[in-house]
Amino acid sequence: MNSNPATTDSRNEARTEAAWAGVASLALGVFGLVTAEFLPASLLTPMSHDLGVSIGAAGQSVTMTAVVGAIAGPAVVVGTSRFDRRHTLLALTSMLILSSFIAAFATGLPLLLLARGLLGIGLGGFWAMSLALAMRLVPSELMPRAMAIIMGGVSVATVCAAPVGAWIGDVLGWRYAFGIAGGLGVLALIAQAATLPAMPSTGPASLSTMAAVLRRPAIRIVLLTILLTVAGHFAGFTFIRPFLEDVPHFGIDGVSRILLAFGIGGFLGNFAGGFMAERNTSLSLALAGGGIAVMALLLTLAGASPVIAAVATALWGFAFGAFPVSVQSFVNQAASDEPESAGALMLTTFQVAISSGAVFGGLIVDFEGPSGVFMFAALFALAGATLIGFAGRARVVPAIGE
Repeated sequence: MNSNPATTDSRNEARTEAAWAGVASLALGVFGLVTAEFLPASLLTPMSHDLGVSIGAAGQSVTMTAVVGAIAGPAVVVGTSRFDRRHTLLALTSMLILSSFIAAFATGLPLLLLARGLLGIGLGGFWAMSLALAMRLVPSELMPRAMAIIMGGVSVATVCAAPVGAWIGDVLGWRYAFGIAGGLGVLALIAQAATLPAMPSTGPASLSTMAAVLRRPAIRIVLLTILLTVAGHFAGFTFIRPFLEDVPHFGIDGVSRILLAFGIGGFLGNFAGGFMAERNTSLSLALAGGGIAVMALLLTLAGASPVIAAVATALWGFAFGAFPVSVQSFVNQAASDEPESAGALMLTTFQVAISSGAVFGGLIVDFEGPSGVFMFAALFALAGATLIGFAGRARVVPAIGE
């Protein structure tokens, strides 16, 4: 029996027509949120110089967003469950706008961290609510298509955010990159206000189903896999620009092109991960984590070669692109009866992993340099891949059709 009132009511709404314009506005909103989230990875060098802090300290702008997002996701779902979801979403999008403009005018690290904390509220709240929102916009049989459109915003942001951010930062300055992200938020807010219908409260949400889902062995295994793999990934990826500048000695044009290749790799990895996950979700997760580990190790050992650095970074993007869609497929199998509760747990774990990776990466890069942080990334990603791989072979995790 489903004990989450919000989940049950949102599923039972007899919606017969799809509000595709509203779905598109959600995709635009998530495009703006993810773009703003990824901007520091391509702007750390000018940000640290302008604010007068170390690369590692500037990298904690990623940590702040992740920490706040981990708390905000479940908190927004529970704390705003009595409010119209349309109003809640508009408030979350407003956080993107406010955060971006505060970051654009930040005069020091404290103000920048404040801005990134506000972004964490918008990002965490949106991801925790995204599935329930889609359920209220389209009939149940069209849910996969709606989620594909929303996730399309993530894919485009993954491709565009880092290289375009690096280019804008070089041509206009890093502050303009955040200003443009704020402009995207304004467009998303206007689109959402114009297209989203009223979505009244369906009753108070509860944390009890999250606890029940967490007691399932398969869910605990996949959450630990996320924690290890994503922490490793972000420990390295957060500092990819300093590595490319200091080790293979790429200029800004080269860095921008390589980050574009990373994004394109991630876009293609989404499709590859979906294809693999349809056949074996645990194997798909293991291959994605293993790919991140191999590429991070290759950068550590041979990253001084410009060719190897470029190819390894692009393939890293491909491997990481396959990871989130594989996780989502796994969770859908392991907790199809409680997707919102499982999704909130997944969101929190992702954000904890991102913040942990950025913290450890910042400490390592300040003491060991960019190369040292990739060894950390390789070890953690390999641990995640090994865990889910052995769990799949031991039949601890669900197989297709079970």
